[in-house]
Amino acid sequence: MRSISDTIERLGKLRLAHSPSPLFENRLTDLGPFGSNRGALEAKIHIPEGLMPRAPLVVVLHGCTQTASAYDHGSGWSRLADDYGFAVLFPQQTRSNNANTCFNWFVPGDIRRDQGEAFSIRQMIETVTSRYDIDRSRIFITGLSAGGAMANVMLATHPELFAGGAIIAGLPYGTATTVPEAFDRMRGHGLPGPDGLQTLLRSASPHTGPWPTISVWQGTKDHTVVPANAFAIIEQWRGVHGAEHSPATERIDRHQRVVWRDADGREALELYQLRGMGHGTPIDVPSGYGKAGPYMLDVGISSTQHIARSWGLIASFEKRVNHDSGKSHEPPASTFQSPYSSDKGTGIQQTIEKALRAAGLMK
Repeated sequence: MRSISDTIERLGKLRLAHSPSPLFENRLTDLGPFGSNRGALEAKIHIPEGLMPRAPLVVVLHGCTQTASAYDHGSGWSRLADDYGFAVLFPQQTRSNNANTCFNWFVPGDIRRDQGEAFSIRQMIETVTSRYDIDRSRIFITGLSAGGAMANVMLATHPELFAGGAIIAGLPYGTATTVPEAFDRMRGHGLPGPDGLQTLLRSASPHTGPWPTISVWQGTKDHTVVPANAFAIIEQWRGVHGAEHSPATERIDRHQRVVWRDADGREALELYQLRGMGHGTPIDVPSGYGKAGPYMLDVGISSTQHIARSWGLIASFEKRVNHDSGKSHEPPASTFQSPYSSDKGTGIQQTIEKALRAAGLMK
């Protein structure tokens, strides 16, 4: 475990590394009161003009050092909402809660059902759903980094609320309860094995119904939240979905998409491995949705569009092709090797090393 002085130094570096720029159009408005707000969060929304009744809702959680409007500017969610007619809710962290404006995904009092920040986000969702006649069967959540980890918190603690979730450079639920532990997990140290990960998820709520689909996005060169966490998130959710051990793979541009189906053949889990990408949200500036900036990385694929497409919010916009050859390409499933392929007798360090090798970060 890292020392407290090391932790404070790392927090300071994160806080100073990138400050949100005010030089962009703020397309969001305040939600207004939304219940008791035990987690003391703020709430921003974007409601397209002429929003039809029974529209979908997307909940978007920003990363550390960001604001809701800055993340919206970089990711393009509100512009996509205008074009396709869905509402967007942006929970926003405050500096009084976290000096780096990170959602507190590792604080026990904020990540349990009906407590703290998780409860505030639930209250926001209920307020928007009632006020704008949202279709309760089409509520989705996504987030980056600490926001991705908090999106996973919401999916784990309130799975009945969501049809699907997308976690970008995030972390598995319940694996850290202190700041030093949070930094260790971000770097892949001390992650539980498959049984421990799945137990954490199952104990987060009394849910017995259908589980939300999960999309995980991870840069292979992310040294802030290392790829071992992406594999751990998949393994955490694979159990409740009864998903297969041997996934299918395909190429999208120069990146890899891995898909796990459940017993009914539904695509329950997917993992996008963004080749050569560091820590941030993948965007495609020419798409018209999103702007490059700190933690908003133009790598030629719009996570915003692909996530919305997988949720049925927008129509299929292109055929997936391998641009290296100009032809469609689907590598055999054997090209992907899960670091959790052996559930029994796998030590923590061995599991992490396998994940890092699979992500190209270790030989």
